[in-house]
Amino acid sequence: MSYGDVCKIHSHSQDGQSGFKNIVIINCIINAALLLISILGNGLVLTAVIRTPCIRTTSMKILSNLVFSDFLVGLITQPLYIAKELTRDRCLDILWDTVAYSFCGVSLLIITAISVDRFLALHLHMRYAAVITKSRINSAIAIIWLGNFLSSLFFFWSSFAYHLMIAIVTGTCLIISTFSYIYIFVVVRKHQQQIHAQLGAMQAPSTGTARDIRMLRLKKSFVNTFVFYVILVMCYLPMYILLTLHGISHQPWPEEWNFATTLIFMNSAINPFLYCWRLCDLREAVIQTVRRLVIRDDNQEHVVNM
Repeated sequence: MSYGDVCKIHSHSQDGQSGFKNIVIINCIINAALLLISILGNGLVLTAVIRTPCIRTTSMKILSNLVFSDFLVGLITQPLYIAKELTRDRCLDILWDTVAYSFCGVSLLIITAISVDRFLALHLHMRYAAVITKSRINSAIAIIWLGNFLSSLFFFWSSFAYHLMIAIVTGTCLIISTFSYIYIFVVVRKHQQQIHAQLGAMQAPSTGTARDIRMLRLKKSFVNTFVFYVILVMCYLPMYILLTLHGISHQPWPEEWNFATTLIFMNSAINPFLYCWRLCDLREAVIQTVRRLVIRDDNQEHVVNM
């Protein structure tokens, strides 16, 4: 090999490292913007839920934990991610790897719990309120949070087993949510066909009015949660694919891994906008909260000026 060939190889290596550093910087800038949106958006939604007791239904209680986990992603996970990317510190890398799964894993499990909750609301009918009690909801949420933090300790036993576990949990959650939404879709579709058949036969629909109203509410709730689920799948699927490929080939996939991670973080920033778009009661609560905050700031400024 000539001296010129060695220089070319060295030049290509430097170019590759420089390109990767540029990708890291761009990725960190994107995450800095996303974490601000996530903190402000989810913080505002949490404040609205706390200040508006009338919207704290069972479903909203579950959703509030999703909002809180997304808030922690922006407050803790993303700053750790940016710090470890810029410093390449091994301790920060380990801390981020465990914390990221704890909070992002909670988001994934909560959205799965929401889909199961909607499935049970349709499947149990009138028994739903008796079966899905506040104490059981609290217990399920506590298990999700505690289970995620305890399972993150797998990282210190085996990094490979830890990432394999994440891939299995992610795949299982996606399968459960998909099954729940398929079941809901089939039942709602069947009910719509029954209504159309009644109207076609010119039968009076008054006998099924209460049930029809309930089904319409469930349908609206199903559509709302299905939107959350679809966005989550779009954000989590690239990471799941990379985890699977990593388990098979043991390849690092550094550039792809960085952007797949950012895509997961993006889900936490997008969710507050989805809530305000799809949930009317929550949107009104957020608007009222913003008005109160603005009025309070104006009053404080007026007092200072006096």
